[in-house]
Amino acid sequence: MREGEVEKLRAVVRDCLGKHLYSSAIFFADKLATLAGNATQDLYMQAQALYLGKQYRRALHLLRRHHLITADLRFRYLAAKCLEEIKEWDECLLMLGDSEVDEEGNLLVMDDQDTELLDKNIEEREISIGAAVCLLRGRAFEALENRARALRWYKAALKADPYCYEAFEHLIDNHMLTSEEESVLLSSLKFDPEDRWLSLLYSCRAKKYGQVSVIEEKFQELEKEPDESRPEEERVGCSLKDNNDIIACRADYLYHQGEFQRCYDTTKALLEKDPYQLNCMPFHIASALELGRKNDLFLRAHNLVQEYPQKAISWFAVGCYYYCIRQFDHARRYFCKATTLESSFAPAWLGFANSYAAQDESDQAMAAYRTSARLFAGCHLPALCIGMEYLRTNNLNLAEQFFLQARSICSTDPLVYNELGVLAYRNRDYDTASRWLRKALQLVPPPLTEAWESTVVNLAHSLRKLKSYPEAISMYERALSLFPRGASTYAALGFTYHLQGKTGKAVDYYHKALGLNPHDTFTAEMLTSALQEECLRLSSAPDAEFYSLSGMPHIS
Repeated sequence: MREGEVEKLRAVVRDCLGKHLYSSAIFFADKLATLAGNATQDLYMQAQALYLGKQYRRALHLLRRHHLITADLRFRYLAAKCLEEIKEWDECLLMLGDSEVDEEGNLLVMDDQDTELLDKNIEEREISIGAAVCLLRGRAFEALENRARALRWYKAALKADPYCYEAFEHLIDNHMLTSEEESVLLSSLKFDPEDRWLSLLYSCRAKKYGQVSVIEEKFQELEKEPDESRPEEERVGCSLKDNNDIIACRADYLYHQGEFQRCYDTTKALLEKDPYQLNCMPFHIASALELGRKNDLFLRAHNLVQEYPQKAISWFAVGCYYYCIRQFDHARRYFCKATTLESSFAPAWLGFANSYAAQDESDQAMAAYRTSARLFAGCHLPALCIGMEYLRTNNLNLAEQFFLQARSICSTDPLVYNELGVLAYRNRDYDTASRWLRKALQLVPPPLTEAWESTVVNLAHSLRKLKSYPEAISMYERALSLFPRGASTYAALGFTYHLQGKTGKAVDYYHKALGLNPHDTFTAEMLTSALQEECLRLSSAPDAEFYSLSGMPHIS
């Protein structure tokens, strides 16, 4: 067959692949390989067509029959991808070779082919085949539940090529690294100067507790239009303001800062523009749950189940709806289904555990939280929730251990310090409690929102116990500015004035508290006591005595 005709057939195969006509591509690739004398490049194209047509075993057989697996790393990688698709993970790892990495993702032992390709300079911007091999090793080890080795290979993939986004996604979404470890990894990546936007985006996608001003600056740079009048190397800005992933990343940031309403508004606007943007869906659903938007949760869950019945996010949404309407048994069933579909979906595991905790089923909740802690070693929330369960059951020593463990994983989450403050308060160590609670409020980004009202109240209680009444009153008033209908806060404020002997003001605040919660027996009793004390004070005041005597006749 003439060379021109062979090239024409190759062009047809490439076009079929480009147009997703996989059966046609397989048909023509098979004829091309025969007519061209089984040339290596044509056999590779045929194997690719078989892989894309989901004929994985046939593609693997083709590569083995022509002894192509040892010819080039590309063939070995394609064979390993076929094994990945048919879930033969051990054989997949054998296919990829005996390479090894250390805990930081640095290569220790490499095959000759791997070393040659990883050391090769990429003249045009394409993903390194070595990085793809490292990523596939990581996925295989994760499927075999060897998360420690999977973590190493994901790091190696990202270090081999920072453009290997899937490796970064596995590390971040599966909570495989602590906040500090994420920072160290990102600082070790070698980005080209023109890739600053990618470096900024990775930094914003990492854990978002603390460093509020730094993260805001990065968002601003990503969203800012560059000044075209300045030299190219001096331009600041990346023009990604309207990019969906940037908006989803900002929604994630808002959720972790406790700004649930802003997060909900942001994700709602994004989903109106792109209803199938799943990156922002967990934050949208979680913020809707926090805000009690049960109608939105119902509609969103219904649509997701119709469109994506095999995705964990769909059944997570159903579970959140039932959790919102307090049908915890149903919620637990759907959270469990979400974890079955995707075992590494952290929100579903936490929802599953929380649904047990909401019904005071502590043992089952603890078991689910411990599973979450094992699966998501870089996430501090399972340890924090275990500590909260121990605190609820009055096991204060174990509660403290888990709170400190959560703090070691993430030292910048204000919720951790709030719980440490509550623990110290329960231990009657009010000075320590006030220190922890002040630390929590320092870490909350301004302006303070209603979500942190309980932390302000906790600090006010601690200050009252320390007899710092003026500061305690200031904190109670601050809490009321965040949540004006806090009956217990009005009662506590009245009690603080009562302790100062200012029974008149105490009576006013007790009345406000009972107006919001008429069934509060403690406030009713304290109101009676304050009224009695106020009457005694007035009856024994000098002015009262003067006016009572002024009506008597003067006796000389």
